[in-house]
Amino acid sequence: MFTLLHNCSLCPRNCKVNRFKSASGYCKCDASYAIASVCRHCGEEPVISGRNGICNIFFSHCNLQCLYCQNYQISRNTSPQERNKLTLPDIVKEVIHYLESGCESVGFVTPTQYLPHVHAIIDALKDAGHYPVMVYNTNGYDRPGMLKDLEEKIDIYLPDFKYMDSELAGRFSGAHDYPDVAKRSVKEMYRQKGSSLRLSETGLALNGLIIRHLVLPGFTNDSIKILRWIAEELSPMVHISLMAQYYPPEGLVCPPPLNRTLNKKEYESVVTEMEKLGFCNGWIQEPDSSGYYNPDFSNDQPFSS
Repeated sequence: MFTLLHNCSLCPRNCKVNRFKSASGYCKCDASYAIASVCRHCGEEPVISGRNGICNIFFSHCNLQCLYCQNYQISRNTSPQERNKLTLPDIVKEVIHYLESGCESVGFVTPTQYLPHVHAIIDALKDAGHYPVMVYNTNGYDRPGMLKDLEEKIDIYLPDFKYMDSELAGRFSGAHDYPDVAKRSVKEMYRQKGSSLRLSETGLALNGLIIRHLVLPGFTNDSIKILRWIAEELSPMVHISLMAQYYPPEGLVCPPPLNRTLNKKEYESVVTEMEKLGFCNGWIQEPDSSGYYNPDFSNDQPFSS
């Protein structure tokens, strides 16, 4: 699959740059394994983290540039692409360390522009005799055709569905076409996995789809439109992770109303609508959860307190 990097169209940006020659596309990624962090993460949904946390592989840079990204230290396309140049054996060794210390799942975070690398890591782990649950943790700005190639390799799809309003998508994430792209991508994930989520005896997710949505302050109507679309176009049985954890990260200047946290009334109005639509699977957060999930990627363990 690495031949795709000669004329990169892995994501909807369709830059068609040769990443072996330069990092000149929208995401400013070359052909290397640009890994910002390999770490244990216990802050995901309970069925994703399991008892011992998930081994998350955080790729650097992103094909969206959300003004409010909590991972901005590694997601900004103007930042260094990675801390260290890692080889595939380096990455596999780190992942195996976490698997042998109790993690049962491996998550690929911001993986869209690194799909050849994702395939290679999965294959290398299998060659080494490791078959963890594979989680594709994406912003939802994916090409359905590329997702089809993952059908036999990814166990859990964990996409964001950020916006239904194209104007908001363009203003806050630099992608006016995000709503249409996310609809097609999530439909492909649903085609592969359906609405059921298969769990192990210990409550670890083994196979399925979980759709995440972060409620933004001041834009609850857009959140409700997203939930309505999922209920009508997919199923109200889909597992939803409705997040209240929005906060304006230190180091970023966010315009109003993104310069404040979500208030309780805003979040509860979306939860109420979710219940009216018939959603009965998934997770909600405490309205004051904005202080709980703040990573610091200058640390080897970004989510350690």
